[in-house]
Amino acid sequence: MAYWRLYYHFVWTTQERRPFITPDIEASLYRWLYHEANEMYCPFFYIGGTVDHVHVLTAIRPTIALSAFVKQLKGSSSRFISLEFKRTFIWQKGYGVFSVSEDAVNDVKAYVLNQKAHHRDQLLVAGWEETHEWNLGPETDEFG
Repeated sequence: MAYWRLYYHFVWTTQERRPFITPDIEASLYRWLYHEANEMYCPFFYIGGTVDHVHVLTAIRPTIALSAFVKQLKGSSSRFISLEFKRTFIWQKGYGVFSVSEDAVNDVKAYVLNQKAHHRDQLLVAGWEETHEWNLGPETDEFG
């Protein structure tokens, strides 16, 4: 068995940053995302967000491509919410991902779990919130 500690902070938004993550679906959405990550054996998983985006802190084993992880979570959760709540739910194409050192995990975890307060109080980490900065390469549907 391989030894690994690979932590990542993901951020992705709803289509056109529409306020799709309403209070009535938020808990179900987060549970679904946790379930899907657990199915891919990502045992370390924290999620937070606002009405138009989510932040995820997780550890991903080296056999899983980061793009495949995001594609699975975004695709399955969009379908789940659309079917379960009978409403349109679409994620924006693309995502942000940042590697996290083991020393920074607790700080990033606090940032992820306290998203609503950070947005309310404008205590944001710019690079983690500005989606236009994420596209450093060609955008394709292949990568979520």
